[in-house]
Amino acid sequence: MKPTANPFHPDLQRAARFLPNVTANRPLLAMVRFLGRFRPAPRVPQDEAVAVEDVRVPGPAGAPPVRVRTYRPRKAQGPTPALLWIHGGGYIIGQPEQDDALCLDFARELGIVVVSVDYRLAPENPFPAPLEDCYAALRWLFAQAGTLGVLPERIAIGGASAGGGLTAALAQLAHDRKEVRPAFQLLVYPMLDDRTTTRTDIDGTSLRLWSQGSNVFGWRSYLGREPGGAEVPAHAVPARREDLSGLPPAWMGVGTCDLFHDEDIAYARRLEAAGVPCDVTVVPGAFHGFDVVTRDAGVAREFRGVYTAALRRALFPAPGDAGHAKAG
Repeated sequence: MKPTANPFHPDLQRAARFLPNVTANRPLLAMVRFLGRFRPAPRVPQDEAVAVEDVRVPGPAGAPPVRVRTYRPRKAQGPTPALLWIHGGGYIIGQPEQDDALCLDFARELGIVVVSVDYRLAPENPFPAPLEDCYAALRWLFAQAGTLGVLPERIAIGGASAGGGLTAALAQLAHDRKEVRPAFQLLVYPMLDDRTTTRTDIDGTSLRLWSQGSNVFGWRSYLGREPGGAEVPAHAVPARREDLSGLPPAWMGVGTCDLFHDEDIAYARRLEAAGVPCDVTVVPGAFHGFDVVTRDAGVAREFRGVYTAALRRALFPAPGDAGHAKAG
């Protein structure tokens, strides 16, 4: 990440100029949580094409139930594929409502059931609580496939940022527990490697929305310890896993001005080396979360189109590609 005169994509230059450089820390998080108490209760979207419902499903052993938000196409004929979606927020903030527009788009455009997970957040609930909540939601989705009208052999998992990190960890956890098997993993600029926090060669001037300081705080909150140490618990940091063989096929997307660019590309290459198909899309000049803050920009629409198409190929494989969706 070497500095350049203007590193940002033309569609993103104006947004990059005005986005504040804020570092997540305990006082800021406390203020966000405090202000959140005064927000109106999130509404369930009313959509003509998609039925949206909040459901509480059994949580991990000894833990509270997990709220999930389901998006079901009203005119679906017969069982459909499904996507378990995991929101981002650095492991410390966020809720399913923030991705309503995206999940509605998935359900409308692809005709699939989408289930978005309201997992517990760090630092109050560090690893493994968030991941176990996601696993509980995934088990529920498989167990209720018949009731929900879902094809269990075509259930994908996906997420953005920390949600992408949880997606990668969930794929690993599901592989090891051998109870359920996702067909595909959609990794949108995922937060995969706590060791990035120890790098000193990153040009912070080209980063937006998620800085190195925020990364340290996010990983410290999630791990309950200083990030970048010699050891971490199994499944806590997806990039630390040595053997990536046998995982579901993946799609990876990230921008060149994203703090996670290098760790994401390295993980994608390791998946391929382990025999796991992984399509990669790199967006020149795109910063972290660019498709959210500049949702209507051409480059953002194109990016969403690319990963929506990747999800379509995985969940609706052509006859000759049927094995690809189950590879690994």
